[in-house]
Amino acid sequence: MAAAAGAGAGAGGAAAAALWSEVNRCGQNGDFARALKSVNKILQVSKDDVTALHCKVVCLIQNGSFKEALSVINTHSKILSSDVIAFEKAYCEYRLNRIESALKTIQSASQQTDKLKELYGQVLYKLERYDDCLVAYRDLIRNSQDEYEEERKTNLSAVVAAQSTWERVMPEDLGLRETTYELCYNSACALIGQGKLNEAMKKLRKAEELCRQSLSEDTDVTEEDTEAELAIIHGQMAYIMQLQGRTEDALQLYNQIIKLKPTDVGLLAVIANNIITINKDQNVFDSKKKVKLTNAEGVEHKLSKKQLQAIEFNKALLAMYTNQADQCRKLSASLQSQSPEHLLPVLIQAAQLCREKQHAKAIGLLQDFAEQHPANAAEIKLTMAQLKIAQGSVTKACMILRSIEELQHKPGMVSALVTMYSHEEDIDSAIEVFTQAIQWYQQFQPESPVHLSLIREAANFKLKHGRKKEAISDLEELWKQNPKDVHTLAQLISAYSLVDPEKAKVLSKHLPSSDTMSLKVDVDALENSHGATYVRKKAGKLTGDNQQKEQGQGEVKKKKKKKKGKLPKNYDPKVTPDPERWLPMRERSYYRGRKKGKKKDQVGKGTQGSTTAGSSELDASRTASSPPTSPRPGSAAAVSAASNVIPPRHQKPAGAPATKKKQQQKKKKGGKSGWGSGRAGRSWCWGWTARGRAACCRRWPPTR
Repeated sequence: MAAAAGAGAGAGGAAAAALWSEVNRCGQNGDFARALKSVNKILQVSKDDVTALHCKVVCLIQNGSFKEALSVINTHSKILSSDVIAFEKAYCEYRLNRIESALKTIQSASQQTDKLKELYGQVLYKLERYDDCLVAYRDLIRNSQDEYEEERKTNLSAVVAAQSTWERVMPEDLGLRETTYELCYNSACALIGQGKLNEAMKKLRKAEELCRQSLSEDTDVTEEDTEAELAIIHGQMAYIMQLQGRTEDALQLYNQIIKLKPTDVGLLAVIANNIITINKDQNVFDSKKKVKLTNAEGVEHKLSKKQLQAIEFNKALLAMYTNQADQCRKLSASLQSQSPEHLLPVLIQAAQLCREKQHAKAIGLLQDFAEQHPANAAEIKLTMAQLKIAQGSVTKACMILRSIEELQHKPGMVSALVTMYSHEEDIDSAIEVFTQAIQWYQQFQPESPVHLSLIREAANFKLKHGRKKEAISDLEELWKQNPKDVHTLAQLISAYSLVDPEKAKVLSKHLPSSDTMSLKVDVDALENSHGATYVRKKAGKLTGDNQQKEQGQGEVKKKKKKKKGKLPKNYDPKVTPDPERWLPMRERSYYRGRKKGKKKDQVGKGTQGSTTAGSSELDASRTASSPPTSPRPGSAAAVSAASNVIPPRHQKPAGAPATKKKQQQKKKKGGKSGWGSGRAGRSWCWGWTARGRAACCRRWPPTR
């Protein structure tokens, strides 16, 4: 038994060694699926083998089975200590988007290896802790030298770009050489955050060129792969075009990227969102299609918080534009719960209420938000004032604007309030607004040019509305501050001339003499200018003979010669012209109509349904044996009896002039035509005659 047992143990050891060599060979070849099978065979023999468990976790990670790998780690937590498996556990949590758990795992590790530091930087970037991330990558670059240095520099530049874009931090020069298209792209993103759009576009073009050069060296890369790799660069180019106002070019480039169907759901979501912002309240059907791209699985893990927030805002606005009131309220309420201090959710809710004609409720909503968040009260109150103006309550709008203390002294606010009070003819309140703003500048910024400008505007306003004494005091204050200001002195003299002419004369002595005020003007150049030449030429027409003609009395103005009218070629001066030659031929007294041929006599000219006299000869019923009866409608007697009756379609309206020409009405095929004034009937067409003209007959009165 002992010998057998020993032989069995020896055989088991040889089998285990073969399995370990198989695991080693498969690992070096990258065949981790086959290596996993060998590891499982080893674990069947010794299930608590730490090395085998560790190898199993690595194989699962390499195969992308992160949940299964994390399950193995948690199941054998007593065997696999945090010191042994800390990196693998944190990496699985990172890939499963459990970022907070990954951070705790890294921080709890007793020894911070280079691998953990690399992962720590990635985790901080995902958590948008850019300052800490920048420190981590700088430390990595400083203390490590291997083949991954270029990737670390790329990550460092990405952190700087994120700071510039999302936190509006001025990036520092890291001294990185832009030798790869990734570094160029990140540098362009940083420039976009600073607002340097033209420079950013140049960087993106350089990144595109470097990308094409880099991928062209790889023979396995196809043109489709190259375009897919360039999609993110082209998307950023389109974004710059959109910021520059070139929306048509941006939209065209966005649609080209979508047609490529890139696998990056984050890129597609951003592009779809940007197209929605271009469409705004137009082309909402296209926007509703694009919204589906923003709802793809995994988008929330690819974009930053601000990007996701912007997409949600646009969804709420699109719901409002498409009259989906409940959806709009639901989305805006969700956004407000996520960011209670943010302005946009409450503004969207107020806009939806205004679309429903609930202005009072919208103003109440904004008022509550302003009271709860005083830091954002200024922008909310501006919106409230706008709603009041839309309702026609200008005075209440002025009260709301004057309650914004931090804006009371601003020139724009002063101008708006004065204009609104003037519209309401409340001059005292307008002057009070000027006074409060001037007092603020006297107290805090007495040397500001805005201070003097406000005093001057207040004086002009008071002069315009008859407050001369108050205007004079303002102008005197201005003149005291700058006695050399001739413009202010002139205004002051003009104001005193309306109140105290003697004082105006005294002040006029302070005006400079004409010699000191003479300007260096080139008289010859002024006279030879375009305007002066035109005036001089116009004035020259009045000199010489023309002046004498104007001064002389009794001279008759020269009459223009009338051109003789042209006579016809057959004109005979001995023959008296026809007095009716101006009338149409049909309306002349001697017109007897056209000669009618024999064939034309047979064409019916009467009312619809009547026949000619010749039809009686063809009537077989009219024989000698038949008794005399009353004449039929188509007989000669009937025709002669009705010959004096004018058919309805030949009758003229009562009171119509005899010389008025009947207007021909053009008709469209199959359409309705009018008959008379304010009535409509349907025309009956008999088709086309041999002469090519439409032979139409209208019924009167028209019937349906």
